[in-house]
Amino acid sequence: MDFLLGGLAACGACLFTNPLEVVKTRMQLQGELKTRGSYQVHYRNVFHAFYTIGKVDGLAGLQKGLAAGLCYQFCMNGVRLGSYAIFEAAGYIHTDGRVSTAKSTAAGAVSGVVGAVMGSPIYLVKTHLQSQSTSSIAVGHQYKHQGMFHALAAIRREQGVAGLWRGTSAAIPRVMVGSAAQLSTFSASKELVIDLQVFPAGSWLEALSAGMVSSVVVVLAMTPFDVISTRLYNQPVDARGQGVLYRGLADCFSKTLRSEGLTGLYKGVGASYFRLGPHTVLSLLFWNELRKVHRHHS
Repeated sequence: MDFLLGGLAACGACLFTNPLEVVKTRMQLQGELKTRGSYQVHYRNVFHAFYTIGKVDGLAGLQKGLAAGLCYQFCMNGVRLGSYAIFEAAGYIHTDGRVSTAKSTAAGAVSGVVGAVMGSPIYLVKTHLQSQSTSSIAVGHQYKHQGMFHALAAIRREQGVAGLWRGTSAAIPRVMVGSAAQLSTFSASKELVIDLQVFPAGSWLEALSAGMVSSVVVVLAMTPFDVISTRLYNQPVDARGQGVLYRGLADCFSKTLRSEGLTGLYKGVGASYFRLGPHTVLSLLFWNELRKVHRHHS
C-alpha cells in the first residue's frame, strides 16, 4: 500500500507539472556544448519557452511524453516514497523520537537509488519524447518515436535490453541527491511546523509548508545532476549503443563545464524550479494526505 500511495501521489502531481518538464528538458538541451552567443536561442526563458512551444507545436506539444511521465512517476516515486515510508514506519529515520538529519538523508538516498534503477527505461523514453519538436525550434538530438511503446520497442530492438538502462549512471546520482534533499528536509520541516503549532493539528497546511521548504532545497541540489542526466539520456548513440557525445557522467560534467561554464550546469534552473517546485509540493502533499486517509480507514 505504501508503494501504491506514493505512485498515485506522484502521478497526481505529474498531471499538473508535465508541461513544465517539457520546458525544462528543452532549455537544458539548448546550446548543448556550445559557448554562450554561438547558438540560436529558441527559448529565452520559461515563459517564452511556454509561448514558443504552444505556438509552434500546439498546446498538445506542452504535454509531450505525458503517458511516459505518468508511468515513470508511478514506478519511480512509488518505489522511492514507498521505501521511505517503510523506513519511517520502522523508526529508522528517528533518534530519540526526533527526525535525524543523517538518518533521513540516508533513507532518502537509498530509496532514491532503488527508484532510479526501476524507472530508468521510462525516464529515457520520456526524455526522448519531450525533446521531440518541430525542426524550427528543435534542440538536442531528435528521435522519431511515435509514442512510449514504440520508443521502448525501438530501443530494445536496436540496442538490446541493456540499451533501456542507458543513462542509469546519471539517473542514480540525480535521484539519490534529489531524494535525500527532498525527503530529509520535508521530514525535518514538517516536524518543525508541528512543533511551532502554526496550524491546527493534522492540518494539510503542515505538509504544504514543509513541501515548500523542501522544493527550494531539492532544486538547488538536483539541477546540475538533472542537466547532466537529460543530456546523457538524449544523446545520440553509435551502432554499438555507445553515446556519441559523452562517455559517461564524469565526461558529461567535464565537457559541460569546459564548454558552457558553471552556468551550463544550472541551465534551465528557472524551469527546473517551476517544474520541481510544484511537483515536490504537490506530490508530498498528496502523499501525506493519502497516507492519513489510509491510516484512518485501516
